[in-house]
Amino acid sequence: MDTLTFKGTVTYSIYKQLRNNFVNLVSTIGDIMIFGVQVIKSICKRNVDKKVLVEQCARFGVSSLPITLSIVGMSSIIVAMQVAGEMVKQGAGNFVGLLVAMLVVREEGIIMSGFAIISMIGSSLASEVATMRVTEQIDAIKVLKVDPIEYLFTPRVLSGVLMMPPVLVVASLVGIIGGGVAAHLASGLSYKAYFDSVWRGLYMKDINVALLKAIVFGFTIALVSCTCGYRASGGARGVGEATTKAVVWSFVAIVIWDLVFSILFFF
Repeated sequence: MDTLTFKGTVTYSIYKQLRNNFVNLVSTIGDIMIFGVQVIKSICKRNVDKKVLVEQCARFGVSSLPITLSIVGMSSIIVAMQVAGEMVKQGAGNFVGLLVAMLVVREEGIIMSGFAIISMIGSSLASEVATMRVTEQIDAIKVLKVDPIEYLFTPRVLSGVLMMPPVLVVASLVGIIGGGVAAHLASGLSYKAYFDSVWRGLYMKDINVALLKAIVFGFTIALVSCTCGYRASGGARGVGEATTKAVVWSFVAIVIWDLVFSILFFF
């Protein structure tokens, strides 16, 4: 089979697509690392537009709060409803609050908050930066001798770092309280027994690790979303592809980070 014939086969098409996707993945990861270093340097130099930072903090924290609280709260209620009845029957009612608190603080609160913020804020950041890229607004910024990374990335990434921990704290509180109400309604477990169990099972290590996760997740979500938007090309279709990549890769990134934290602190 000659080269021209091989290039017309389905096998070659699949190979070419996989190769292009791999090259695109590697180059995007490289850009994320390079832009991340530049953002950290910019933050250390305090080259941040405070007005834009406040706007992005409101967007990242306040705007995302309703959906974040809804997702974390409902997830905790579902878990508490399913486990409380069985645990009370087995004489383990005093451990319901401990189980829910550990689940919410260690994993559910931060993961569900991350997913909610990616879906709402991360996609918005990516589409905004991608639109600026395909309409040549970023090129205009460069012509004005303004660093687009410092101007676009830094306030958005810093807002993620600053606002993700407070969002996590509020969401975790809502999740624990919602779990207590659900456990009481599902099994008759008293609120005193539930919250006594929460108090016994919650350690400062869990809280500190959760807050550190929130900082890393906020940094990662904003950085990945902005990078995917910055690399967009091809008009409206490119904006859609950049937004999709930002959401998918942000999901993958925070799951990998969660695994790393679990190995480092709980293995």
